[in-house]
Amino acid sequence: MPPATVTDPAPMPVHPEQLLSDVASLPALPGVYRYFDAQGNVLYVGKAINLKKRVSSYFQKNHGGTRIGHMVSKIARLETTVVRSEAEALLLENNLIKTLNPKYNILFRDDKSYPYLKITALGQSGNEQFPRVAYYRGAVEKKHHYFGPYPSAWAVKEAILLMQKVFRLRTCEDPVFSNRTRPCLLYQIKRCSGPCVGHISPEAYAQDLLDAERFLNGDAREVMRELEARMMRHADKLEFEQAAELRNQVAALSNVLHQQSVDNVSDRDVDILAVKVQGGRACVNLAMVRGGRHLGDRPYFPVHVEDSAALEEGDAADLPTAVRSLEMQVLDAFIAQHYLNVPAPPSLVVSVPVDKGLLQALSEQTGVRISAVHAPREQRRVWLEMAQTNAGLQLARLLAEEGSQQARSRALVEALDLPLDKLDELRVECFDISHTAGESTQASCVVFHHHKMQSAEYRRFKINDITPGDDYAAMRQVLLRRYGKLAETLQKAKRSGELPAGTGRLPDLVLVDGGKGQVSMAREVFEQLGLDLSLIVGVEKGEGRRIGLEELVFADGRDKVYLGKDSAALMLVAQIRDEAHRFAITGMRAARAKVRMDGGKLEEIPGIGPKRRARLLQRFGGVRGVALASEADIAQVEGISNDLAAEIYRALH
Repeated sequence: MPPATVTDPAPMPVHPEQLLSDVASLPALPGVYRYFDAQGNVLYVGKAINLKKRVSSYFQKNHGGTRIGHMVSKIARLETTVVRSEAEALLLENNLIKTLNPKYNILFRDDKSYPYLKITALGQSGNEQFPRVAYYRGAVEKKHHYFGPYPSAWAVKEAILLMQKVFRLRTCEDPVFSNRTRPCLLYQIKRCSGPCVGHISPEAYAQDLLDAERFLNGDAREVMRELEARMMRHADKLEFEQAAELRNQVAALSNVLHQQSVDNVSDRDVDILAVKVQGGRACVNLAMVRGGRHLGDRPYFPVHVEDSAALEEGDAADLPTAVRSLEMQVLDAFIAQHYLNVPAPPSLVVSVPVDKGLLQALSEQTGVRISAVHAPREQRRVWLEMAQTNAGLQLARLLAEEGSQQARSRALVEALDLPLDKLDELRVECFDISHTAGESTQASCVVFHHHKMQSAEYRRFKINDITPGDDYAAMRQVLLRRYGKLAETLQKAKRSGELPAGTGRLPDLVLVDGGKGQVSMAREVFEQLGLDLSLIVGVEKGEGRRIGLEELVFADGRDKVYLGKDSAALMLVAQIRDEAHRFAITGMRAARAKVRMDGGKLEEIPGIGPKRRARLLQRFGGVRGVALASEADIAQVEGISNDLAAEIYRALH
């Protein structure tokens, strides 16, 4: 028999001497480390109790063709920061992860801040005697009272509706409140007590406000008992009208408690966290209980889960715990990153165990002792089962959507025969021009990457110095502005053989919304910049401009292509094109509205200050009225000379 073939292990990667010297000189102290590649991109951020031991482990053994080996082979530079404790390391690590977006870390992205229910401060005069309940998102002010955070805007609005039904607190803004002469519709349908017209005293309103705040803080049963006692006292005094009002409040509150199923008031503030991992993706479902009431849930989907798995296990190697499952790694990453900016409740109910060191570090950071329950009972168990079910459903939905989007990406690559090695790296940029009869011309650039629209990379371009309505000139300008500097940088790099750090990349496909004319203009720009003409594809509307009949026009001379009404590739092209059109037209409308509806354009004219602006708007009823006026009419306004009237007329036309 022939001898068995022995496969040689992958060779150890060769690293710069400066990097190895930096590793050898690291101290045996707690800290945070960052790895960078040759282009200066951040690969990974990690923390360690012992920097020297942890970082050295990456370079002392051969990791082969694993993901960790692939990452280690790219390391060109190292940065470290020494801290005093593991809690400080945790805080710094996750701040850096959220800021730097490293490729090999499990990363949770916050799409927006959490909303709150806000009750304005109680004062002694005017509107302050009758505080307002409102939806709020943003930085909190100490003088007001905030309840939450809530998982969604819907949850806040439901709570506000509850405040109206049960406690009849006002929701109108102060200018409306101050200028009411008779009660509004909310008073008529018994959703407001009418403080704007004196239908309730400040003392009685303050009592309703106190009851509402106690209810939001979880004292619902106690509020119910006090309302019943006050109702009986009024009845004993034969004050039946006041007793009837309290009876209605008790009935409304009882109905709310029944609907909310608030039968475990010992758990006032709890977060329930369920994690599900499947198909290389993960979902953490966060459900919130505040004041004993279940407020709903919100799913989070981290990125870089698979690339991070081996590295996260490595970081746990110097902790006194066993190697954790991927679900545990994902949940730990979520807890560490999420509660950097969001107040953590004292109790967490979790679907998998949480690292004790992480909880201790969070407790030190927040000053509140935070505990986590992995195997809950009774009501907590019901909450956790609900969260687990929702995590599974949300992840299944995401995988179905991503599978469909990946199929569309693959269909587009195959239909256009794009030379692409990795389907996940497909990048498409689409341009559209929007204006109204030449006014407020805007160009949009939207980006499709990693099988989805990347709204953070969208750009708008204000088009200037062209003949109004000349879409070809607008397309020429936007393409030159988008690719001019990039093309120049790539040409220099080609001559020198070195690409500067932070240089962007050309897309794999440039879509322009238009037919032969727009494609010809794009071809001229790319020829001028020395770029590949095969990147340009125009989306030409079909017969009768009907959806599904679009044809693709190529800048490199290829014949038109009709993909078919049911083509997955055409569906993707239409999706990207429609998003570019939406983004362009919303920007154009906003720019047009600024000129037409507010006084911003007037204030930009030299010689027009607040007083003259106010006189003009008062005389003509708005900027549109000023624009319709003649020079002679404008000159009739007090403080406006003939020369200034002519300048105003020119600026608005």
